[in-house]
Amino acid sequence: MTESETGLRARLVDVGVELLAAEGLQALTLREIARRAGVSHGAPRRYFPTHLELLSAIARRGFADLADRVRAVLGQGPAAPRAQVAVLARTYVEFALDSPGMYELMFRHDLLESGRLGLRGTSLPLFSLLADLVGKVRPEADARQVAGALWANLHGIAQLWRWRSLQLAVGGDDFEPLLDTVLVAHLGPGGSR
Repeated sequence: MTESETGLRARLVDVGVELLAAEGLQALTLREIARRAGVSHGAPRRYFPTHLELLSAIARRGFADLADRVRAVLGQGPAAPRAQVAVLARTYVEFALDSPGMYELMFRHDLLESGRLGLRGTSLPLFSLLADLVGKVRPEADARQVAGALWANLHGIAQLWRWRSLQLAVGGDDFEPLLDTVLVAHLGPGGSR
């Protein structure tokens, strides 16, 4: 691929990221991305033979952003595994609230057919990090199962908070108390293990 082809490929992904942030997942059509990139509606197919491949490239950008955020907060944050889980959990929920369209796309593995398009290699390292930290906090438990249940709760908090359902149900405008409750439920009472 030439430098100009690489540039156009990246531009199509950039436009997709911008469109996703502005208008949500339903707006991500090949035709609209091409229009906003200033190319013919058939041009994206040269770089992304299917719509799913373009969506996957856009989702990879989201996973890279989330991974960068997690690395940054863990790099400057606490060393204790439980505290690291708490920081990772907060970062995950904040990412979901800051970038709802990207968040929705990233975790639609059913839509993206992630195995065929290689997204598992992009999405699973973050889950593995969570499972490793959970294993340090709860060595007696199946860390992957506990991490999966914790992730499901975090996803639920993010979705229900974004929809304003949790604020209505529990009151308040801060998700931190819910996050603390979820962490205690999955990791046990606080401590600095």
